[in-house]
Amino acid sequence: MQSNYYPPGTVRELLQSALVTEKTRAELLPRLVPDGELIPQVFDDHAFRTLRAVCARIIPQLDRADPIELPLRLDERLAAGVGDGWRYGTMPPDTEAHRRGLVGLDESGQELFGADFATLDGARQDEILRAVQRGEAPGVTWATLAGARYFEELLAELVECYYTHPLSLEEIGYVGMADAWGWQQIGLDQLEPWEPKALDDAHV
Repeated sequence: MQSNYYPPGTVRELLQSALVTEKTRAELLPRLVPDGELIPQVFDDHAFRTLRAVCARIIPQLDRADPIELPLRLDERLAAGVGDGWRYGTMPPDTEAHRRGLVGLDESGQELFGADFATLDGARQDEILRAVQRGEAPGVTWATLAGARYFEELLAELVECYYTHPLSLEEIGYVGMADAWGWQQIGLDQLEPWEPKALDDAHV
């Protein structure tokens, strides 16, 4: 049985080809900038450390040799003012919500376990995140910031950051960014002539 994965490098090669429009290329290539070239612009060091710990619990990426730095990608989105174009009326603007939410996670860590969120083990971090998701987390912040709403927005942001990264798309076998000529092979398991053969299950 074939997997849905493409060989490593498929998306990088595709984005440099005539199969992709200039507008799509201009949008996706910057997402391949190495994470080491990005620096936090919205979060201070402490908040960024907390965010990194949160990301490690929500989207662990344990099978990745080089995990996508979701904290940097979220920081980049917020700094650029990129969002979904809407928010719950009870929630503050995205940047403020995330800054306050990260403070709230530390408050909950202190209340429940006497330590900041990032210093706790994974099981205790998960316990705090579940409490926030249920709207039951302790801490001053959660009296004015709806924990359940914040968790919903945080989860949505991180999933979007992950699955808008070209390498994540490559991993799940998505090359729909090849938009210059359109798709002709639309039947089940049909490939365009230019598509590389998927890796077999042994490489998944």
